[in-house]
Amino acid sequence: MLDDTYKTITSPAEGIYKEKGSKFLAFAIPVVSEAEVKENVERLKKEYYDARHHCYAYILGHDKAVYRANDDGEPSGTAGRPIHGQLLSKDITNTLVVVVRYFGGIKLGVSGLITAYKAATKDALDNAEIIEKTVNEVYRVEFEYPLMNDVMRLLKDENLDQFNQRFEMNCSLDFSVRKSKSARVTDAFSKIRGVTLSFVRTE
Repeated sequence: MLDDTYKTITSPAEGIYKEKGSKFLAFAIPVVSEAEVKENVERLKKEYYDARHHCYAYILGHDKAVYRANDDGEPSGTAGRPIHGQLLSKDITNTLVVVVRYFGGIKLGVSGLITAYKAATKDALDNAEIIEKTVNEVYRVEFEYPLMNDVMRLLKDENLDQFNQRFEMNCSLDFSVRKSKSARVTDAFSKIRGVTLSFVRTE
């Protein structure tokens, strides 16, 4: 069976951890691109401009192929890595966690920092709603108007989401299909003569 599901958070969530006067504010944010990651990190840096550090980690893609951890001036491996570790332990993707640190005057040491960044992140993710989503493939189907009924029947039978419809003499529309069903659906379309099917993206 194809593994065609992944877990992510539905909306932003926050967490906090305090230790020896230092405050760690964690922000978990759903994101789907590195541009969104950058935007959110910049926004939090502006909003909490007086904080000492803005450390973060993120994982992107249904296959979790894109990820990064950033210590933002904290000793190497004490901030970004524990944040990333919590994302992995929750088995989620398309999620950014930024932890904003206000320094309390007392150094926490390497193990203290790791504990703090981990605990703040865990608190934010525990407060987040995590849902399971399916990995879907989007296809474009192009056909002459007389084939409309055949195409529509197949879309209805397979209960497929459709969008970007253009119905003229030459018609086209996009549809989304769960990855595990895509081979069967594309095969069914290939049996309708005069229909052209092209792959658009995976989401």
